[in-house]
Amino acid sequence: MKKVYLDNAATTELDAEVLDVMLSSMKTDYGNPSSSHSFGRKTRSVIETSRRSIADLLNADASEIFFTSGGTEADNMAIRGAVRDAGVKHIITSKIEHPAVVNTVAHLKNKGKVSVDYVNLNENGVVDLIHLEELLSNNTNTLVSLMHGNNEIGNLLDIESVSLLCQKHDALFHSDTVQTVGHYVFDLKKVKIDFLTCSAHKFHGPKGVGFLYINKQVNITPLIHGGSQERDMRAGTECVYGIVGLAKAMEVAYRDLSMHRKHIEQLKKHMINELKNKLSFIAFNGTSLDLNNSLYTVLSLSFPRQDYDDLLLFNLDLLGVSCSGGSACSSGNISQSHVISQIKTLDGPVVRFSFSRYNSIEDINFAIKQLISLFS
Repeated sequence: MKKVYLDNAATTELDAEVLDVMLSSMKTDYGNPSSSHSFGRKTRSVIETSRRSIADLLNADASEIFFTSGGTEADNMAIRGAVRDAGVKHIITSKIEHPAVVNTVAHLKNKGKVSVDYVNLNENGVVDLIHLEELLSNNTNTLVSLMHGNNEIGNLLDIESVSLLCQKHDALFHSDTVQTVGHYVFDLKKVKIDFLTCSAHKFHGPKGVGFLYINKQVNITPLIHGGSQERDMRAGTECVYGIVGLAKAMEVAYRDLSMHRKHIEQLKKHMINELKNKLSFIAFNGTSLDLNNSLYTVLSLSFPRQDYDDLLLFNLDLLGVSCSGGSACSSGNISQSHVISQIKTLDGPVVRFSFSRYNSIEDINFAIKQLISLFS
């Protein structure tokens, strides 16, 4: 039976070039990078070469890149570090952030470490920048934590405007960019962001590795204590082959970015047009129809309430279409997410289709055909 994978916002297929460099690294870079002998020095050189490669792609300094186990650790490291070490007493965030941010902020609030304000959103989940400035004007010692691209509904934040507002009001700015690194260009010398997060498996790299960018003007202490790895910022022997794979995945992503983006945008446009024509009763969530203000990799749909809502994803999977009901944290769960609860949409099941460069028009047509079969 034909199977189509359209859950790329959850994770992506490993790129063949990435696999090759990882396998090579596993075979040859086995020295402990903290060891002083030649085997260790060779492995240390591989890590630092990867760090410089990543920094160059972001127009950042290599000293600002710290490798982590992925986006969740990086978000925790940034938010907790800002509160613990950078004098943050107040956090401004939104109610549609990733759980790595939502739950970390809630924990700090419950422990009495910070006060929290939630910026207003319009009915499509778009951040109200006027309200954000009001909140910034009325508070000091503030961290703004707003994601660049929403993993469930695909909304894009005007990250440049938020950066300028944070600078104007002397606030720190953290952005969860897990869905956008490898898909959008960043110039961190031009757009000031204090903390930026990445997870390699969102752009055809390996799982279990990512990084936190920390602007060199900000000083925080480690989240994980132990050895002196990552310049005393993240203890534990580095996942060398993961780091190599991350760097290669970023290289491939940005090397061919225009081509990949054009292809994926065509897939999303085609799916939107076909669904409008053939399933006119559905709703497009968030800013999905505005291709300039939504992730080109994500399309979120809502359906009218009907019998057996909870079986929609299951039935699609049986028909060979792999997608999700929202984030990977809730894949297979059709119940309403914290993100969907904040936007105006149909009172029925939500399905998120997310695309990669490995998908084709034939994949999209197959998915649409199976979807139509469930409503005919």
